[in-house]
Amino acid sequence: MERDDLIEYSLHAHHDDAKGKEIRKKIYKVTILLTAITIFEVIIGAGIKQSSDYWSTVKVLFILLTLLKAGYIVMVFMHLGDERPYLRNVILIPYFIFVAYLIFIALVEGTAIGSVWATMWQ
Repeated sequence: MERDDLIEYSLHAHHDDAKGKEIRKKIYKVTILLTAITIFEVIIGAGIKQSSDYWSTVKVLFILLTLLKAGYIVMVFMHLGDERPYLRNVILIPYFIFVAYLIFIALVEGTAIGSVWATMWQ
């Protein structure tokens, strides 16, 4: 028995060849950009030892690049880039503030716990 209450929306999506090429070009651009950022992160992570003086800078760089990738994914795949700048800012700015707050709390609490453990084991 076939249901008549379901609407097949894919039948109504009519794209010409030019629109399809444009969509594929955008997907390739996003894939190449995100892959390049990830490869850069891997090279930096593999090239710098954790015991070096630059490791704290590397961690901050990883956090910033991860936030950049997350924001770009939201802009492209959730179509936030097609919205007006005000709506984009209303959504993205609180997100970045919240993530910065979480990082701040993790660093402060981690430092506090580390100092307590250091005094316990002396």
